[in-house]
Amino acid sequence: MSNSANNSSTAVGSSRITGGSAANGSRPKSTSLVPTNNVTTMHGATVRTRIDPTLTVDDVVRQLCLNLKIMDPPSNYALRDDTDELVTNDNLRKKIKNKVPLKLVNASAIEAAEIVQKLSLRDEKTLRLTLFSLQKFIREEKFAQEFLSRDGLAELLDVINVNHGNTLAYALTAMQNLMELNYGWSLLDDAFIFKVVQILSSSQSLINVCRPATAILKKLVEADPMNSPGPVLASTSRGPPSVPPGSVYRYGFQAVFEQMRKEKGLLETVVSRLGSADTAMALYSMMLINSLLSHVNDTRWEEFISELERLNVRKAVIRLMSSHIIDDLTSCILDFQANIVRVTYRKKTTLVEPDVEPAHDAALQYIWESSKLTEETDDEGSVVKWRNLGFSSEDLMQEFSEVGVLGLDCLRNFVHEDPEFFSKVVLEQISRPEERRCPIARASNEIVELLSEHWAIFAPGYSTSTTFQPFFLNFFKVHALATHFFLRMWNESGSASGDFTRIVALARSQVNVALQRENIRQWHEVEQDLIECEYRAVRDRQMKELEAEDELLSKVPVRNLREKLYKESFEFVRQQRIQCLLQGAWFVNAIPSSTSNTREIIRRPSRPWRFMRLDNGLKYLHYVDSAVKFPVRNGLEDLPERIEIALISEIATGACAPPPNVLRDHSDLPQTSPVTPSPLSFSLLTAHEGSLADQIAPDQSRWADWTDGLNMLRKDSGHVTSEETAGYVSALTEIGLKIKLLDLSGEKVEIPSGLVAGPPPNNTDFFFSDLL
Repeated sequence: MSNSANNSSTAVGSSRITGGSAANGSRPKSTSLVPTNNVTTMHGATVRTRIDPTLTVDDVVRQLCLNLKIMDPPSNYALRDDTDELVTNDNLRKKIKNKVPLKLVNASAIEAAEIVQKLSLRDEKTLRLTLFSLQKFIREEKFAQEFLSRDGLAELLDVINVNHGNTLAYALTAMQNLMELNYGWSLLDDAFIFKVVQILSSSQSLINVCRPATAILKKLVEADPMNSPGPVLASTSRGPPSVPPGSVYRYGFQAVFEQMRKEKGLLETVVSRLGSADTAMALYSMMLINSLLSHVNDTRWEEFISELERLNVRKAVIRLMSSHIIDDLTSCILDFQANIVRVTYRKKTTLVEPDVEPAHDAALQYIWESSKLTEETDDEGSVVKWRNLGFSSEDLMQEFSEVGVLGLDCLRNFVHEDPEFFSKVVLEQISRPEERRCPIARASNEIVELLSEHWAIFAPGYSTSTTFQPFFLNFFKVHALATHFFLRMWNESGSASGDFTRIVALARSQVNVALQRENIRQWHEVEQDLIECEYRAVRDRQMKELEAEDELLSKVPVRNLREKLYKESFEFVRQQRIQCLLQGAWFVNAIPSSTSNTREIIRRPSRPWRFMRLDNGLKYLHYVDSAVKFPVRNGLEDLPERIEIALISEIATGACAPPPNVLRDHSDLPQTSPVTPSPLSFSLLTAHEGSLADQIAPDQSRWADWTDGLNMLRKDSGHVTSEETAGYVSALTEIGLKIKLLDLSGEKVEIPSGLVAGPPPNNTDFFFSDLL
C-alpha cells in the first residue's frame, strides 16, 4: 500500500488497508467490494482509504501510521468519525459500510493526560474549552479509565468547588456523564453531595448549571446498595446490604437526604422548578422527585413525605398536566402518580397508634377539640368520647384498622377545611335520637375505602392507570367533597342507623359517576355531580345499576380477594411483557417529529428496519439495522449494537413519523403520512442526550408489549402506557375472582359482609395443630 497524502491540509491521496496479502497465501479483496473512507490526518491532510471491515481498530491504526510514515507508536493514535465519536471494534464495520469520514487523532490515553494537565493549570482561557471536550470524551469507557487512572476525578472536583457560571455547567455535565459508568466515582463524599445541594438551592444558579446538578443528585439517590447489579457482601435486617470496596452503589436516599436537610430550602426550590419555562429543567426536577419517592427509606419516610405534602407538590404536578410542555413530561407524571399510589397504600396500611405516635395523637386531639364536645360517661360508667363523633367504639386503633393513617389524615383534613361546619354538624347529630344520628367518622372512613377501591389502591408498586389522574392527586379534596355528599344523602333520605350500608352504596355509585373520564373532566363538573345532585335521581340510577350487579362483589372479603388477585395479575402481565422483549421484534426506524415537521426533503433511509432484543440480564437492548427483514438467530450474535436500559429516562409515545415509502410496501403496517406522527411510534429518551431510538411498531399488540415492558424495567417507574395492558390486568383479575367465587358458590359457602376477630388468648399456653 502506498500513501499519496502529504503535509498539505488539502492533499488527497488513496491507500488500501487489508487483512492479508498474496505473500501469505491470502487473496486481497476486490477494491470494488471494499467501501472507501476519507481519513483526515493530524496535519489536516485527507487520504481516501479502502479498509478491510474484518480488521480491528488497532490493526487499521497501525497500517495507517505505517503508510503515512508516522514515526510515533501506533498506540498513541485512535480513530474518530466526523462527529468525534470514537471508532471501536463494535462500530468499525458500520462506519466503513456507511463510508463515514474518519479522523486520525490522539489516543484516549494521550487525550486524558492532556485534559488532566489542563484542568490542573486552571487557566481560565483554556479551562472552559477543556471542560467542553471532557464532557464529550468522558462518556467513552476507554477515555474514562485513562482519565480516572490519572487522578482526573480529583481535578474535576476541584474545578466544581471553585467555579461558577458556564464553566461550572460544563464541569457538572462532565461529572454527570462520568456517573453513567458503574465505577470510578465511589470516592464522592458528603462534602461533594452538599456542594451540589448548595448549587441547586441557590437562586443565582443558571439553568444550565441546575440541570446537571439535579441529574447528579438523582444518580446518587439511585446508587443504592439495593440496586447493586453485583452480589452484595452481607445483608441484615438492621441495615442496608454491604457492597464490595470501590462499588459506586454506596449512596442512596439516606446519603443524599441527609445533605438536603442541611439546606432547608432545597426541596422547595426543586418543587418550584416544576413550573419552570425550561422544559428540561422541569423534567430533571420531576425525575429527581420521583427517584426520591421511589427510594425513600423507612427512617426518613414520614419526614420526607410530610415535607412534600407541605410544599404541595401534587398541585405543582397537576399544573404540569395542562401545561404546554406536557409531551416531554408524560412518562414522568405517570411515574409520579404510581409513586403516590405507593405512598397512599402505605398510609392506608399504617396503623393509627396514638399511644405510640405523637403525630397521630396530635391529629386526634385536633379533631376532638374542633368538635367542641365534652367527654361523657354511659350508664355503665364507661367514657363516651369518640362514639359521639360517629365511631363504633372508643378503640381508635381498631376503628382505623382498615384505612390506617390515610383515614386519619382524611378526617383531619375534612375538619381543617371548615372547623366551624364540622362542629355544627357534630352538635346537630348529637341533638338527634341515637338511631337517627349520622356516624360522621365512620362515613369518612367508608369514603376513604371506596375512593381507594375506585383508584385501585391495592398494593405498593402497581398502577394500571394509563392517563392522568388529577382528581386522585387531589385525594383529600375529593374525600371532603364525597363526605359532604354522604351527609347530605343521609339527611335528605331521613336515614337511620340501619341505612348506613345503603348510603355507602349510594356514595360509591355517585363517586364513580363523578370521577369518570378523569383525565378530561373539569373540577367544577365533579363538584356539580356531588353538590347539586338530588337524592331521588341518585337512588333511581343506583337501583338500575344494582339490577345488573352482583351484591356479593361489594362484600369486604371479596374486595380483599380482588386486591390479592390484582397483584398476581399485574405481576403475570409484567413478566409476559418482559418475555416479549427477550424474544425481540422488528420495528421501523422512525423520523422524530422535530425532523418531520421541517421543510427539508426527507428521503427513504437505506436501512429502514431495526430488530431489537433485550438481553437476559435485562440491562441492554441489542439491535441491528437492515435494509430488509431477515431471520434473526437466537442470542445476540446478529445484533452488534446496543442501548443501555439505565440510560432510558422516558418512553415517549406517538411522537415520530414513518420515513417515506417504507410502510407503503407493507400492507400489514398502518398507513400514515411521512409528516404525521404514528400512533404506534415510541421514542427512548435520555435526560440529556435526546432520543436513543425512534421506532414504529408493526401493530398495537407489539406497541403495548414494548412500551409497557420497557416502562416496567425502569427503576423509577411502575406505570403502564397502553389501555391493552391495563385491560389484561383487569380481565385477569375479574376472571380469577369469578373462578374463586364459583368454587365458593358451588359449595354453598356463605360469605359474610365482614369478619370480626375474636378476643385474644388469655395466655400463651396453646399451639396450632397441623392440618391433615
